[in-house]
Amino acid sequence: MEASEWIKKKEQIIRGVLFSIACAAVAGVLLIILFVFREGWPVLAKFGPWALAAGRDWQPTGGVYGMLPLLVGSCFVTLAALLLGVPLGVGCAVFMAEIAPERVARIVRPAVNLLAGIPSVVYGFFGLVTLVPAMRAVFGGIGFSLLAGGVILAIMILPTIISVSEDALRAVHRDYKEASLALGATHWQTIYKVLVPAARSGITAAIILGMGRALGETMAVIMVTGNTPLVAKSFLDPGPTLTGTIGQEWSYASGEHAKALFTVGIFLFVLIILINSTALIISRKKVRA
Repeated sequence: MEASEWIKKKEQIIRGVLFSIACAAVAGVLLIILFVFREGWPVLAKFGPWALAAGRDWQPTGGVYGMLPLLVGSCFVTLAALLLGVPLGVGCAVFMAEIAPERVARIVRPAVNLLAGIPSVVYGFFGLVTLVPAMRAVFGGIGFSLLAGGVILAIMILPTIISVSEDALRAVHRDYKEASLALGATHWQTIYKVLVPAARSGITAAIILGMGRALGETMAVIMVTGNTPLVAKSFLDPGPTLTGTIGQEWSYASGEHAKALFTVGIFLFVLIILINSTALIISRKKVRA
């Protein structure tokens, strides 16, 4: 009787410790959000969110904080990264999960994971030395562009998309594959008509994680996008991003300028929440359909 009571008490203690750890993690996130909103609120309240979002001029030394160039630049860079990175990442995941021999997969998988360990500044140097001159030679202009930033980010988000997508594909029950093959479907038809749709939720999660990585990257983007505070009209134009502006100007910002950079952080936070929520809603609708 005493042993059973001790086991119950120990389980309660473990449950309480785990609950406290979970609460601490949530509290940490909430404190960060509250801090960013508290510091950025003065500028947000002074100018208004719509005026800031629609403003075409970012001149912090003159007290002008139009964030449209930053928003457009971040969207262009992220869209380019997803357009390039998602097909490559999902395709590589399908290859390793369903097509590649195990010996090949054991070689490719560590190589992909190694990409995640490379510092972002190294990616930036690679883009600066290799990609920017190539862009200049092919498309003309100065070479620094949002497309260059998108290409670098596409490489950087590959490990996330590949690893999560591969896990999602491997988690699909083998009965689905065996039933499809038994009905006469080819291996390729089974992959794109059965396995990939069955792993849709996991692949969507991989894309969302990659999108968050692309939106939040700073150093590599600063080095290749040009950071010109103008509204970009195409992928080939140079332009600023939300994170790049914070990283570039924080060292000398003070007063209202520093508060404005916190406001940029608020816009970045809201943008990530909106994109992630939209992707989750679309994914759930497709699953129900």
